[in-house]
Amino acid sequence: MLHDRDIREPLFDFLEDTYGKIRILEEKTIGRSRADAVMVTEDALCGIEIKSDADTYARLKRQVQDYDRYFDFTFAVVGTRHALHVKEHVPDWWGVITVEEVEGQADFYLLRRPDSSPHVNMRRKLSLLWRPELVHIQQRNAMPRYREKSKRFVQDKILERVPQEILQRQICQELFERDYTLIGQEIEAYRKG
Repeated sequence: MLHDRDIREPLFDFLEDTYGKIRILEEKTIGRSRADAVMVTEDALCGIEIKSDADTYARLKRQVQDYDRYFDFTFAVVGTRHALHVKEHVPDWWGVITVEEVEGQADFYLLRRPDSSPHVNMRRKLSLLWRPELVHIQQRNAMPRYREKSKRFVQDKILERVPQEILQRQICQELFERDYTLIGQEIEAYRKG
């Protein structure tokens, strides 16, 4: 029986082998749910929900709504216990990866490729960024800083001024470059700034 902890690292290696240049962010809060992982590519955000053999579908209905609003694509990664029935619990546009233990190792199979979420919302994706990351996007697009305005106000201005296809790539770029070791310093510098 594979548990979540047995799946994660081998899964991330599998995704890197499959998609090339990626960045994985783990345990990201999205709405009222928590994404097990977010795969960032150069032009898309992909949510990853892991259902190991020890998990149930109890929270999945609510999670589906949040994943679909925040991510361009989503994968359900399921253990053998869920492999036969997962398609009954996730939308048709979700991708499905199955995982089983073979000779003591996690073995992955891409059962279904994901399609674009019809419910993805650019405002939700933009909300994943920290304030200093929003400032980088403002600078790249020659926008005023709006220092005294709320984060929501800044997000609205970015959404008004930056074409969606450009903003999509810039959000991905910010998440690729995110440095958790420096964020405290960046926020402090922004506040003093």
